[in-house]
Amino acid sequence: MRAEGTGAEGPIGLDTLIRLQRRRPPVGGPGARRPLPLPDGMTAPLGYDAVAVSDRLGPLVVPRLPRLGCVYADGTHWWWIVPADSDYALRWPAPAQYASDAMATGTARLIHRPEGTAPYTPPIPLYLALCRVTGTSPDWSRAMSA
Repeated sequence: MRAEGTGAEGPIGLDTLIRLQRRRPPVGGPGARRPLPLPDGMTAPLGYDAVAVSDRLGPLVVPRLPRLGCVYADGTHWWWIVPADSDYALRWPAPAQYASDAMATGTARLIHRPEGTAPYTPPIPLYLALCRVTGTSPDWSRAMSA
């Protein structure tokens, strides 16, 4: 597959296709997915995605984290802002949901705003906290078959 009309030579890689899919604009209407808005004064130089868990698990995760970034709640889920592509080569434990470009349905309100200008919760500690509260082994500790 060639990138026709883009001036690019050669095939388009899977990473490029995934990034293009993630950049599709949200569709309007009720229940439409929209990006979680960053608070005024916050910048996301690494881009941002979000990780969501049910509101039942959210309070169990917070005390296990060394640092919190922006956290949102919408009545059914808690959402943590993480750097973009924090799902690269990492399978987040069920029932966590990874939302590229922090696309969420409904109206989420900010329940935690960190000091400073960075909105991020560190993804590895968040991943480990989610593994702990869901009783899931981290991917790298699972047995591999040849």
